[in-house]
Amino acid sequence: MSQRVFSIRMLTEAEIQPHLPILAHLLQDAVEGGASVGYLPPLALEPALAYWHDVMVAVANGHRVLLVAEQDGKVVGTVQLDLATKPNGLHRAEVSKLLVHSQARRQGIAQQLMLAIEEAAYQHHRTTLVLDTLQGEPSELLYQKLGYTAAGTIPAFARVGSGELEPTVVYYKLLA
Repeated sequence: MSQRVFSIRMLTEAEIQPHLPILAHLLQDAVEGGASVGYLPPLALEPALAYWHDVMVAVANGHRVLLVAEQDGKVVGTVQLDLATKPNGLHRAEVSKLLVHSQARRQGIAQQLMLAIEEAAYQHHRTTLVLDTLQGEPSELLYQKLGYTAAGTIPAFARVGSGELEPTVVYYKLLA
């Protein structure tokens, strides 16, 4: 894909349904590319669709925000915000599943999705954000560039496609 203009928007429950096949493909693409997003390759279509169905339910329940990046009307990236629901945690949220299709990378989409999810967090009165990523992945540089602070590393946290257990770094950011 050559560099093209993209837009970012939040999807409602009703808007997620017609996008389920492309969202499933996006997740499969990320897993095949080695992303540590909870699944191991090869990721079949059914579990990918089931995952996005669960996201749709969480969005409907008001516990999650789903943002998508689109180019030419097609979803090429996503990021989610899981809103804490316990009374002592209503100020925090977890950023999860930052995905950009392999053919749409290196266009600033991931950075813009992160900035947009921070704005969504602010709109939901969330001031403490947390996330995790495999140690040594390019995503670490993005999170550091955006002002996230490493809280610590957990060794042998995530199994990767090779079967090895890899360390994960937990990051946080306090929004002003």
